[in-house]
Amino acid sequence: MSAQSPRPPQDAVTVRRLRVGIGAVGIALPIVSTVGYALVVGRPALLGSLSGYYHSPLRDVFVGSMCAIGVFLICYRHRWPDDLLSTIAGVLAIAVALFPTAPGDPTGAERLVGVVHQVCAAVLFLLLAVFCLVLFTRADPTVRPDPVPGNGFYRACGFLIIAAIGLAVASTALPDDVRDTLRPVLWCEAVAVFAFGAAWLARSDAIFRASHPPREETTPRPAAPAVS
Repeated sequence: MSAQSPRPPQDAVTVRRLRVGIGAVGIALPIVSTVGYALVVGRPALLGSLSGYYHSPLRDVFVGSMCAIGVFLICYRHRWPDDLLSTIAGVLAIAVALFPTAPGDPTGAERLVGVVHQVCAAVLFLLLAVFCLVLFTRADPTVRPDPVPGNGFYRACGFLIIAAIGLAVASTALPDDVRDTLRPVLWCEAVAVFAFGAAWLARSDAIFRASHPPREETTPRPAAPAVS
């Protein structure tokens, strides 16, 4: 009779599912937004930023994705300070969805809402980089060490997020015609979101493997001596 493999604790399964949800929605957002918009308008077309899709037929996709990420982050529970920072990040993600970026010709109120959007988005990306650079790379006494994919991968994702957002901010100094042609903010935001999603997906698998109870090795019993 074959022994059943030990099952991981339920907490590890829950944390993994939340991390998978966060990472999957994050990776899907730039793809669904750009491809969906091209299908709706009937031609390949890119907007100036991911937030710009709020003012397009893809509004529900953008708002729904950001709210889903926010709920996943708020519900995420692992250990302190992960819980606190993920809750703050979740609230910021929902705020990014509910306080949209300013449209092309904004009123005074729309400009103010746009400032709130930009501040929330900037702090959100900063917290996501902190997860990659600090929280995902520190020793976790609740699980066994797992070398895959390694802290180098998480640090690379964190630095990629910071670099992408830094380039996005710097690109605002480019001439309008260059920004309209290259869409640098959109590409930088997409890279940052991809890096964030990849890190959370990788971490979900790593913590699941590390928390899986090791299989117990059984030694065969010596055969009983034959009775003559």
